[in-house]
Amino acid sequence: MTSAEHRIDAPRVGVAIATRERHDDLAGALERLRALPERPPVVVADNGSRDGTPARIRARFPEVAVLELGENRGAGARNAAVEALATPYVAFSDDDSWWAPGALAHAAALFDAHPRLGLLAARILVGPDERLDPVCAAMERSPLPAANGGPGRPVLGFVACGAIVRRAAYLGVGGFDARYGIGGEERPLATDLAAAGWELRYVPGVVAHHHPAGGGVRPGRRAAELRNDVWSAWLHRPAGSALRRTAGLVRRSGPRPHTAAGLARALRGAPWVARERRVVPAELEQALRVVERSEAS
Repeated sequence: MTSAEHRIDAPRVGVAIATRERHDDLAGALERLRALPERPPVVVADNGSRDGTPARIRARFPEVAVLELGENRGAGARNAAVEALATPYVAFSDDDSWWAPGALAHAAALFDAHPRLGLLAARILVGPDERLDPVCAAMERSPLPAANGGPGRPVLGFVACGAIVRRAAYLGVGGFDARYGIGGEERPLATDLAAAGWELRYVPGVVAHHHPAGGGVRPGRRAAELRNDVWSAWLHRPAGSALRRTAGLVRRSGPRPHTAAGLARALRGAPWVARERRVVPAELEQALRVVERSEAS
């Protein structure tokens, strides 16, 4: 075998990171990733940082590939990083998250053993006190049946900084949509993967660590998440389901400024959503309803 990608000891999982003007947090995450026994290749996609992050990271971490995108593509920057990696599986990290030792090797073995596994959602431990991420707690209670004996629990969602994908599956559905920015960008990708026949599983034995910087919700994040959830509903769901989903989102968001802002932003995207709208198969729609009823209860 002449190519590195076919060597038995070649890394099976690479790490993709999107970042923008958060050098110190990114450097800390890269130190943790560099210490992993799996020695994963790492690609950082920089969303137009103006603080010298790319040059500083190259100088400190010469083994890390840094892509300067020259613009802010939000979550869509991860696509460039995935395309630059040659590994069959790709783990996502944020600039304030990293993977536990052995997690990537465990994930690779599961992907190898389950050829329809498209995305693995890890157990995410948050902060120095290692609290379980609330989304992971919800995934542990997933109401979806495990029909084929695959690993973990079937899910239809995930948290990006605790996700590992089959590279071919991810690229096959187009990856993250840059129009969603950051915040709620996972839902349309999860739906696209499921609609394409890929399995998504929550596997708590695979662990990621997330130490969010700043200690609070970033400005504009709640409005962006509402916009993205409304877009996702109308992009993939039958009209009745999309309307019920939108009403439920507005009700839970309440009469707040970010609710009005999120709805206004969603309306501005209505033309492209209508143009690209593809309703999911009936079986997937039923599964989405089951998940939503579980969330509501």
